Amino acid sequence: MTPETPPKASPEIKPTIEDIEARAAALDIEDAFPEEDFGDALLRLITAAIEDGDMTRARELLLDQHYADAADIIERMQPDDRAQLVLALGKDIDPDILPALDEEVRDQVLGVLGVQNIAAAVEAMDSDDAVTVIEQLDSDERRRVIQALPAEHRAGIEQALAFPEHSAGRMMQREMVAVPEFWTVGNALHYLQTTGDDLPEDFYELFVVDLRHHPLGKVSTARLLRVRSETPLREIIDDDVEPIPATMDREEVAMTFRDRDWVSAMVVDEDGRLIGRITVDDVLDVIDEEAEDDMLRLAGVSDSDIFHAVWQTVRSRFGWLCINLCTALMAASVIGLFEGTIQQVVALAALMPIVAGLGGNAGTQTLAVSVRALAMKELMPGNARRVIGKEMVVGLANGLGLAALAGTVAYFWFGTPLIGLVLASAMVVNLVVAGLAGILIPLSLDRLGVDPAIASGVFLTALTDTVGFFAFLGLATVFLL
Repeated sequence: MTPETPPKASPEIKPTIEDIEARAAALDIEDAFPEEDFGDALLRLITAAIEDGDMTRARELLLDQHYADAADIIERMQPDDRAQLVLALGKDIDPDILPALDEEVRDQVLGVLGVQNIAAAVEAMDSDDAVTVIEQLDSDERRRVIQALPAEHRAGIEQALAFPEHSAGRMMQREMVAVPEFWTVGNALHYLQTTGDDLPEDFYELFVVDLRHHPLGKVSTARLLRVRSETPLREIIDDDVEPIPATMDREEVAMTFRDRDWVSAMVVDEDGRLIGRITVDDVLDVIDEEAEDDMLRLAGVSDSDIFHAVWQTVRSRFGWLCINLCTALMAASVIGLFEGTIQQVVALAALMPIVAGLGGNAGTQTLAVSVRALAMKELMPGNARRVIGKEMVVGLANGLGLAALAGTVAYFWFGTPLIGLVLASAMVVNLVVAGLAGILIPLSLDRLGVDPAIASGVFLTALTDTVGFFAFLGLATVFLL
């Protein structure tokens, strides 16, 4: 039995500021904050209601919103206010809000809701969203929530959790429409018209299976409506499809969808039986999350950093900064080797950051392209040599162009031709090295099984700083002293 959930506003019928003002006036709130946008006004109204102890008013304001807007409001609230509001919502919380929350915020919300309310919400969700919520619980809470579910829901959740994390089996929906190959179009239409609530809320294709539940192909709903009812399904089936193994990594799933322009795909178990489907909206979430994750990992932070407490944020960033400190000390030790040279030619101290800075930026450009290419399977062993050669040529060309500009500026600045020549030469060396490092470091880490997005940046910075300082000061020692 599916628990009742509050009605959700349609995304197209979003309340305006005038609606908020009217509702505020009806609830005797003095200020409806008309100068703010809808989200800010609503957040302040709910916060004011909580501060006044009027949880009924706060509930009403939130329950009227589309689940995505409600999730945004909950994320933006102070932790104490959020806990009070979630506690007041209890079993009436819209289940669709939970998967839409940031992981850190969802963890707090789940802690407030309690096992029975979580179980009721999970039962009302699509199976893929239910897995997303349950897998975040600790082992004891997870066991208790699963035990509180009806048997049919429990079996599906346990099967999904048995698959590897970030696999197709974890992200698939069990809700789908599968029909036997010997049916006609009329049989399929009659089934769709009479099955009712047992069908998924949204579906784009019917999956055709044999007697062993092995997928044979699919038929789009548009195609189904355009042919005569007596037409056998086997005559209109699209059999040029490739089922996705449940163990496939979700990044591979996303790339397959992109390459094949799929709207949905069949997921099969190790015996080739159809067990679920993946839809394009789920794939869009994966693409967004993976791109965001790679970008944040390059900087050494997490996607939930904004919701962490101060100490958690400090602790998560401190280790990464310590590694950067070590690499900075390596570069500083190179400078120390040429202390005498710097003392005699003070101008070198002003020019050193130019060499290291440009090398780091050039390497970061190559690194960003390389990490993305590895993630998208565009950079493979077969084309690695060509790409390495290209980046070397690009680094040389950029180095020569920038060296000419910087060397000229240094000459007119300090009036010494050799300083300009030393700066130009060092820049060429460092930009070539930066280009090579920007591709060789992620390739090497990927070969060793280490995520290039995590560790490439720190190695690149260390290399370009060290090589840049060594080349510049070494050449200065040779030609200026």
